[in-house]
Amino acid sequence: MKYLLGTDIGTSGVKTILMNLKGELISCDSQEYNVLTPKPLWAEQWAEVWLEATKKTIAHTVKKSGIKQKDIKAICISGLYGGSGVPLDKNMKSVRPCLIWMDRRAGKESEWALKTIGEKKLKTITHNGSDPYYGFTKMLWIKNNEPENWKKIKLFLPPKDYVIYHLTGKVATDYSSAGNIGGIFDMNTRSWSNELLDEMGIPKEMMPEAILESTDIVGGLTSEVANELGLEEGMPVCSGGVDCGAANIGLGILEEGVYAATLGSSMCAALISDTKVRGENLIIWPYLYKAKELSYNFGGAATAGAIVKWFRDTFGQEELVIQNNGGMDAYNQLNQQAETIPVGSEGLIVLPYFMGERAPLWDSDAKGVIFGLSLAHTKGHVYRAFLEAVAYSLRHAMESTGKDLGEYIYLAGGLMKSKLCRQIFADVTGYPIVCPKYDVEANMGDVILAGIGTGLLTYENVKEWQVFDEKIYPNSVNQPIYDSYYKLYRSIYKSLKSNMKELSALRDK
Repeated sequence: MKYLLGTDIGTSGVKTILMNLKGELISCDSQEYNVLTPKPLWAEQWAEVWLEATKKTIAHTVKKSGIKQKDIKAICISGLYGGSGVPLDKNMKSVRPCLIWMDRRAGKESEWALKTIGEKKLKTITHNGSDPYYGFTKMLWIKNNEPENWKKIKLFLPPKDYVIYHLTGKVATDYSSAGNIGGIFDMNTRSWSNELLDEMGIPKEMMPEAILESTDIVGGLTSEVANELGLEEGMPVCSGGVDCGAANIGLGILEEGVYAATLGSSMCAALISDTKVRGENLIIWPYLYKAKELSYNFGGAATAGAIVKWFRDTFGQEELVIQNNGGMDAYNQLNQQAETIPVGSEGLIVLPYFMGERAPLWDSDAKGVIFGLSLAHTKGHVYRAFLEAVAYSLRHAMESTGKDLGEYIYLAGGLMKSKLCRQIFADVTGYPIVCPKYDVEANMGDVILAGIGTGLLTYENVKEWQVFDEKIYPNSVNQPIYDSYYKLYRSIYKSLKSNMKELSALRDK
């Protein structure tokens, strides 16, 4: 029997799985870490943390499996959108922490791009606008604010490509990771834009020269790394891509016209298309399958799962104590409390903008809000309102495509383990929800890409790999109630937008 590895480097941790060619899970391992937030709206991570965690999960997964080295044939690695990318010096050492996707410090750089280059030109070439979310603005922030560091930087590499370099000694990236940098990638030619690089003063040499399909083999494991991981020297390492795209591959989405949302720390809700979606300010980059033909058009929430985790860690101390003493999982305890609360959390609405917001809102000053609190509200009320807020943000993203999204939508990620969450999302969006049985979508996508890249699998082989739970249909009583709450949710943000901006200015003083 032959086996394949799939590794996903996420914002809060790394997970690796080992599967056979029938799509059966053999073993897995995960390692957690934290995001550095030295100032409000700043978010960065040292690349060495990703590398260390990746090596540990691979080695542990291989050891747990008991599989012989020679039978493990390849690995593919996906990763979080790395914002600026890892800034590396001439010796391929990190110059500073990587400014990840969540970081929103580059507001002035974003405004400069809009004024100097213009939104029309950016969207014509890159299909994207300008916002602190995009990696090119973060690169410009380093250039403008850390000139000594800028002088040292010879190359920017997305997180998973930094790790792949240390596994293989080869430098490359893939189309999805390059496209998600925004402002310097030409979506029409699927290549770096010399024109925009020149206008921004970013040397082309700072970008990886090789841009690959996600199934392409970057190189083989070096002897030193192979020994460290318990694998064979030269084992192929495939390029992979942005992890939310890999999750879509893991869901079996290999054609245009399908809508799916993956919920991790953030939420990426995307329509796969063979033409640009002329929606409301979506983020657009090449898909991980047929990257030169298909595009991944997404909106979502910058802090979807992150705000739910924040609630648990901040207000769920009692539930965590029970969990840590061998009792029920803290999230399940909170879900039980929320299940008893009526639709709309009895007049509570949460705005889930805890780190500003990206597509389709595009507002660095957006703030988290709990609106409607009274003495009658309990922890269960507020927790349910948090879950409803993430569902409202999904509906906003869906509406922004301007497209008919078909008969149902796919939802995957940790939140979707909860039946309560699934029902809330169905009721809020008005669409039937389809969820996978197992929470390994990005990793499974990596395994599929590794199999395709090495010729061990075809897309026909993996059609039966995806195992889904039964569809969850909208409740005809709840749906119109949520329609009214959703309208108010959108209205509250519009009413508070100027106050949010004013609050940011006060904070910065």
